[in-house]
Amino acid sequence: MAKTNKFLTSIIFIIRVLVGLVFIFSSFVKGVDPLGTAYRVEDYLEAYGWYFMVDYSLMLGNFLIIIEFLLGVSMLFRLKFKLGSLGVFLIMIIFTVVTYFDAKLNLVPDCGCFGDAIKLTNWETFYKNIVLVVMTFLLFILRKHIKQSTPQWFQWILLLFFTLGFSYFVYYNLNHLPVLDFRNWKEGKNMKTIGEDKAKVYVSYKNKETGEIKEYLSPNYPWSDSVWLQKWEFLGQRFDNSSVKRMHELIIQDSIGNDYTKDLIENPGTQILLITPDLFKVNLKGLEKGIKLRNNVEGDAYFAVITGSDYQTAGRIFGTYDNLEVYFADDILLKAMIRSNPGIVIIKNGIVFRKIHYNDFPEKLELN
Repeated sequence: MAKTNKFLTSIIFIIRVLVGLVFIFSSFVKGVDPLGTAYRVEDYLEAYGWYFMVDYSLMLGNFLIIIEFLLGVSMLFRLKFKLGSLGVFLIMIIFTVVTYFDAKLNLVPDCGCFGDAIKLTNWETFYKNIVLVVMTFLLFILRKHIKQSTPQWFQWILLLFFTLGFSYFVYYNLNHLPVLDFRNWKEGKNMKTIGEDKAKVYVSYKNKETGEIKEYLSPNYPWSDSVWLQKWEFLGQRFDNSSVKRMHELIIQDSIGNDYTKDLIENPGTQILLITPDLFKVNLKGLEKGIKLRNNVEGDAYFAVITGSDYQTAGRIFGTYDNLEVYFADDILLKAMIRSNPGIVIIKNGIVFRKIHYNDFPEKLELN
């Protein structure tokens, strides 16, 4: 009997620690990017047609993050364990049902259960949740076997301490840039296109007499042979870009549709890009301060605004500024670029040199 109890205790301990760590890790990588979590919550609300709640996406996302963190702490440190075991079991039932319909109907392409730190497919997320449902169910039915020697009042104090600490962590990441950046546009990332020099062009020719068709790798074909050219006629060409790798999906255009992506992202010089995904939701004081920075830059740099809003809105807001270059891009990609509206992204020679939240805009930009 003693061996059985010891084995059962060991199993409970392993499951309890695993569940606690998963919940804490999941809440941490979402809490480090609360605005990104709000975007995911908004996607789910729109997928289910709950548009009346979209304006509360940020508040709802923060609430879920903090609850998830506290449940993880409850499991890991055995704080209010009976209540916590019920909480993790119920929340995993809800998450499993949601992710099943998400995987079945592909309502949201990325659940964001581990933020941008770990990407899972919808079915991988569902199977992961099935495992967690089983584990949390075992913790719930075996909750009476967990010994708690810490006084109840002290457990509440500890949970309050964790709540306040983690809430400040979320608040800081929301009002500044995330302390850890798991996204593509993190500082130090080289955004230059790779392998363009290895792109291949194939040309095809047809023999006028026999109808034979031949394809050549340009320029390795007898284009200088006049006799050969009399017998063959040009059909077309195809491009093999399989060796080319773009580091981002962003396309930046001017008001008439000209592509300036390479000029602004892969230029050998320095570009100061003031990013505002949505001019209707932009922090106006931050926007004004960001625009003023173009006249307070120590160093040689090109200053431009990139917005996800339409031309008319941009013209109405930026029309009063002289010689301000304004470009346009997809608002979702701009939100992924920087978690700030507006925010500054400084790119040097194709490398993300620095990113600044509007709450941290300096009076003067020093580029060296």
